[in-house]
Amino acid sequence: MMNDRKLPIGVQDFEKLRTGGNVYVDKTAYIYQLVNTDAPYFLGRPRRFGKSLLLSTLKAYFLGKKELFEGLAIAELEKEWLEYPVFHIDMNIGIYTDENSLYESLDAKLKCFEEQWGCITELHDPATRFEAVIRHVCKQTGRKVVVLIDEYDKPLLATMEDLNANKEIRKVLKGFYGVLKSVDAYLRFVFLTGVTKFSKVSVFSDLNHLTDISMNKYFSGICGISAAEIIQYFNPEIQALADEIGKTYEETLAEMKKRYDGYHFAKESADMYNPFSVLNTFYKRDFGYYWFETGTPTFLVQMLKAIDFDIPTLENDVTISARSILDYQVENDDPVPILYQSGYLTIKSYNDRFDEYTLGFPNEEVKYGFFNELLPVYMPKKNIQREFYVVNFIKDLLANNVEGFMIRLKAFFAGIPYELNNKEEKHYQTVFYLLFKLMGQFIEAEQKSAVGRADAVVITDDTVFVFEFKLTGNSTAEKALEQINSKGYLIPYTAGNKKLVKIGAEFSETKRGLSRWIIE
Repeated sequence: MMNDRKLPIGVQDFEKLRTGGNVYVDKTAYIYQLVNTDAPYFLGRPRRFGKSLLLSTLKAYFLGKKELFEGLAIAELEKEWLEYPVFHIDMNIGIYTDENSLYESLDAKLKCFEEQWGCITELHDPATRFEAVIRHVCKQTGRKVVVLIDEYDKPLLATMEDLNANKEIRKVLKGFYGVLKSVDAYLRFVFLTGVTKFSKVSVFSDLNHLTDISMNKYFSGICGISAAEIIQYFNPEIQALADEIGKTYEETLAEMKKRYDGYHFAKESADMYNPFSVLNTFYKRDFGYYWFETGTPTFLVQMLKAIDFDIPTLENDVTISARSILDYQVENDDPVPILYQSGYLTIKSYNDRFDEYTLGFPNEEVKYGFFNELLPVYMPKKNIQREFYVVNFIKDLLANNVEGFMIRLKAFFAGIPYELNNKEEKHYQTVFYLLFKLMGQFIEAEQKSAVGRADAVVITDDTVFVFEFKLTGNSTAEKALEQINSKGYLIPYTAGNKKLVKIGAEFSETKRGLSRWIIE
């Protein structure tokens, strides 16, 4: 089945999208709810989730471009279509390394507004210039001003690895964004988007009348694509993808859900798909890690290693209070709030009694993509080479070459340049965990048994492999094998016809690596 409909991949301008005949998931009912209030709003969403398109849609609305909204929900709701002066500030534009680079970026943006509206000034400070041009435009037009700021936190995120630069940039932004409170009487509507909600920045301290809808259940679907919207708007693309990969419509939809669905942005929220990954999948008619291809902040993975974060807890076991889930502080070494805000974790459940959330990976794209980003940080670069690629480990097990698998694993660990102690034992465990989790992309891995949990269980078409690892000085390969038997790790698999293989192995404190193993 051929399908040649235009998909808005990378299109963030609403007018271009509509005039270009692209498929548009109608979010204008949300727009109508927002614009019929005078409240200033903030929305936090992960990157590539449609925030820029949302602001562009708001811009088109406030410029009175009624013709662009024909056939959409808001066309039946809005009767006036008034035009307002709009200041659309895209903080994505600019390279932010220090205070001076931020000043240069703000200067360029303000010059555009000053030239557009004939606001001649001798002022130099960005905050005072911002205030002056808002007052000038309001007086000149007789209309209050609309301010739309996209990715307000981009300068902060860009300098996360340089705390001094980050601190100076926060000071500048504190004054600049603080203007939005001092000129409130001149503003018709204010909307800011970003990834994170940084504390100690004026947007969320001095600007205390800002309405944060990031976790408001009534706006949880304002960005992204819901399961219902996937079917409503993309039926031809789903069928074309199914035809391409040789699966049924239902199987294809299930695969998409497993890979790209699962985001929740409120206590009560429909499952939301990542729109960037969905559109790329439909366009290329192939599944991939499209969201991760756009880059992962290095400071996140470096932070996890630096604080010795317990990586396995990232799978549905992370709890965080409702008070702190949106409150990220640069000086704090707790990565959980920013992992949630950045889209690497999402809400799995909410405990009303304790007012806390349980978080986990939203889908397979995020889980396996994140593990792929983490592994090079925990392993020396020389070990992340073709011969150690995870597929080669799987090929060994598929061929029932357990000895070859263990030899490859020994070589994989040989390059870790640390003396084994309690801390480094955890380092080994983390690397081992990441490796086996990455194998789960292709075969069943890391299964829990009914009576306990082995270090790893790998299931192929004809064999079940159970691995248990010990550190010499604490235990041996024999003890590891004994634990597999005594804990009954293989009991859940004895009813089938598959071959059962037990592997007990030990890490050597003196040799700093995998030293012995017993296969039974």
